[in-house]
Amino acid sequence: QVQLVESGGGLVQAGDSLRLSCAASGRTFSRYGMGWFRQAPGKEREFVATITWNGGGTHYVDSVKDRFTISRDNAKNTVYLQMNNLKPEDTAVYYCAARTNPYGSSVPSDYTNWGQGTQVTVSS
Repeated sequence: QVQLVESGGGLVQAGDSLRLSCAASGRTFSRYGMGWFRQAPGKEREFVATITWNGGGTHYVDSVKDRFTISRDNAKNTVYLQMNNLKPEDTAVYYCAARTNPYGSSVPSDYTNWGQGTQVTVSS
């Protein structure tokens, strides 16, 4: 079982950047496919980005392509989400998630472990 702790959220202005981190416990982090999701008030949880076990494959929701980058450092048991050119519509609680399959997925139910979330607020 892996435990996940997100950090790096905050209040920024439109056009600013933030980097979210997700630190994972356990020795098997490198075997997990990882994902970032977000949930805005009154909305369902939405897929943002996913990455394969070795970082060789990534996939993004269309609304963040060319602005967000997911990456991982298996030596540090950490996955990152670099967010550039933030927009007010990016405001949400961001969650990282892990799945025991080494490949990524955009489907929330494919993930078995979730962090507690970190708030990102983008003002216009």
